[in-house]
Amino acid sequence: MLPIQKRWHVAPPITPEAEQELTDYPPYLRQILYNRGYTTSDSAQRFLDVQTPEEASPLILKTMPEAVDRLRHAIDAHEPIAIYGDYDADGVTATALLIQALRSLDAKVQEYIPNRFDEGYGVNKDALTTLHERGVKLVVTVDCGMRSAKETEHANHLGVDLIITDHHLPGDETPRAIAIINPKQLGDNYPYKDMAGVGLAYKLTDALFQSFDISPNKIEEYLDLVAIGTVADMAPLTGENRWLVRNGLMRMRRTNRQGLMSLIGVSGLRPERLTATNLGFAIGPRLNAAGRLDSALASLRLLLTEDVNEAGKLAQELDNQNRERQKITREIQTAAESIARVSDPETLLIFASHPDFNAGVVGLAASRLCEQYYRPAIVAHQDEEITIGSCRSIPEFHITNALDECADLMEKYGGHAAAAGFTIRNENLPALVTRLEQIAQSQLGSLDLRPLIKIDAEVTFKDMRYAYEELEKLQPTGLGNPTPIFVSRGVRVENSQVIGKQFEHLRLTVKDSSGIVFNAIAFRQGHVVLQKGQFIDLAFTLELNEFNGRSSLQLNVRDLKICT
Repeated sequence: MLPIQKRWHVAPPITPEAEQELTDYPPYLRQILYNRGYTTSDSAQRFLDVQTPEEASPLILKTMPEAVDRLRHAIDAHEPIAIYGDYDADGVTATALLIQALRSLDAKVQEYIPNRFDEGYGVNKDALTTLHERGVKLVVTVDCGMRSAKETEHANHLGVDLIITDHHLPGDETPRAIAIINPKQLGDNYPYKDMAGVGLAYKLTDALFQSFDISPNKIEEYLDLVAIGTVADMAPLTGENRWLVRNGLMRMRRTNRQGLMSLIGVSGLRPERLTATNLGFAIGPRLNAAGRLDSALASLRLLLTEDVNEAGKLAQELDNQNRERQKITREIQTAAESIARVSDPETLLIFASHPDFNAGVVGLAASRLCEQYYRPAIVAHQDEEITIGSCRSIPEFHITNALDECADLMEKYGGHAAAAGFTIRNENLPALVTRLEQIAQSQLGSLDLRPLIKIDAEVTFKDMRYAYEELEKLQPTGLGNPTPIFVSRGVRVENSQVIGKQFEHLRLTVKDSSGIVFNAIAFRQGHVVLQKGQFIDLAFTLELNEFNGRSSLQLNVRDLKICT
């Protein structure tokens, strides 16, 4: 089955009033700013300057004073502290941040990152018991713990205090921890709710440093880690996140972290040109690869090491694991497609489980299926007694809310609107699938399920010739602040070629009516057959292509339609 045809929606034209306010900017940039809600000169300038958000004091976060007091006591008393992190890039960067920050305060601190395959996601009782036996008196969670009420009770029984920092949605029961740092919890007045786990670790560190009267410049040393974890976890690049990532990228471009320098090198990137896209598609996946195939401790060691040789070795190891992860993802996706009957147009929920599916990679396969077929997708690894599933969804279907309606069937679950995970006993799995299919039918059955491409403006190639530097002012782009998408209509195909190991991509040369020519790349559109001389409408982003030391502008094709 070919990918589903996309819908295009071109933004309504800018109003005369906004046009007048934004007259200092080129027409296409005015339209983009208007589309994003910046209709006055002042608001547009604040957005483009990425100013420090107002009212961003970490002390506004609920129970932050209690967290700082408990940490200061542990530091002063030389109590063993454990940082309990998740095994993804967000959790690993947050763990590295707190380890380094606490060591700078002479704290007695150690890390604990659970193994995905042996322990699963989140805080577990056996791990807390192990830490207690090591003499740990205080555990600080990062990127997990919000739904760990029973595990927190176990820690309390052991005499181990917990500080939970987590950005996930709260469950029905609030853990009885010393402090919970999560702006999504009830009664929290922090103005920005969408920070990643590493962002909350940064806020905790900021508050702690303020209590020691440490220079504000010190906390900014960790912004590179914040940028990586925020982008890799697909947190919205709006509000405070936008400031954190913008400044984190600036620090990464001149980083002195041996591990990051090595990782940038094996990724084939140039430090001075790093973008949020690089973090999301090159740096983040390599940090994630270790936890998906083996143990995330290799990624953590890479971020913490100061040894050049160790950094190079670990970076190469992560690069190799990332290549293996890509291969496994393709294999699982192919198998899941046949299991889930994706060719059936009546399929509103894609579900596939198998004992051979790698539990660390099922989420990536689910993401690919969700993107390709525009349906909620669940891919799961099935053991003898339990199944561990990973879910990805579309904007029309809140997957965690759907799982909430099935809570009685599962051992544990959690996530966001677009992504979630669960653990379930095998005897309950058929009932779960049936119930989720019924929910999907109820919510999606009457909808036109086709992905929507939101186009910022119709342009000519002449508009794009000198647009790149102006568009760079919108960086960092990502979720919540997307890379601008343009449409040019009736452009002529000068050349087309299918490329890629699986012949999955399309390389184009196109020319518009003004005679201006652009090279273009259409990823995962190798199935489209084009002839020289055909006319097409192109939906695209503008990017800088670097090859063999030379840079040139090219179009990244999001979709194309053959003119009739």
